[in-house]
Amino acid sequence: MTKDELRDLRRQLNLSQAELGQLVGAHPMTVSKWERGVLQPSPYQVALLNRFRVAADGCAEGAGSTPVKHLLASAGAPAAIAWLLQAR
Repeated sequence: MTKDELRDLRRQLNLSQAELGQLVGAHPMTVSKWERGVLQPSPYQVALLNRFRVAADGCAEGAGSTPVKHLLASAGAPAAIAWLLQAR
């Protein structure tokens, strides 16, 4: 996943760098470094991010905005990850 793809995915999910970091177990500064091309996510994080992209694409085709931000605020990262991984 390129730095531009990562940034675009984060924006598509309407998440801050801190919120995306919360989902994949990374510090917000690490997410910033990914987006600048200084660091690369781990293979596990890339797999999660690719799955999130599939979920985000499915939401774009569906009824509107993704509830990921709302899930993070109300139920936390585990609920948001579970929703993203179950989305088709």
